[in-house]
Amino acid sequence: MGMNSVTNIGRNGIQDWIIQRVTAYVLALYTLFLLGFFATTEVDYQSWSALFDQLWFRIFTLLALLSIGGHAWVGLWTVSTDYIKSAGQRMLFQGIVVLAIFVYVVWGIQIIWGL
Repeated sequence: MGMNSVTNIGRNGIQDWIIQRVTAYVLALYTLFLLGFFATTEVDYQSWSALFDQLWFRIFTLLALLSIGGHAWVGLWTVSTDYIKSAGQRMLFQGIVVLAIFVYVVWGIQIIWGL
C-alpha cells in the first residue's frame, strides 16, 4: 500500500490527478461565469439575489464549493506528504485541513441553501 492510496479521495495517483484536473475546470468555469456576470450586470442586492434564486446556479455553486474542498484536500495532502516528514506532525496538519474543509463545506451549504 503506497502513500498515494491514503488520500481517501482517490485510490491512486492517477485518480488524484484526475480529481485535481476536473475540480480545476469546474472552478475555472465558475470563475469565468462570475467574471462575466460582474462585467455585464450592475450587481446589487436584487441582481445577486435573483442569481442565487435560480436552482441551476445554486447547484453550480455547490459543485464549485465541493470542488474547492476536493482540490484543496488532494493538493494539501500531496504537499504535506512531500514536506512534513514527521508522521505525527503530518497527521496533525492533515487533521486540521480535513476539519477546516469540512467546516467550510458545511457552512457553504448552509449559506447556499439557506439552512
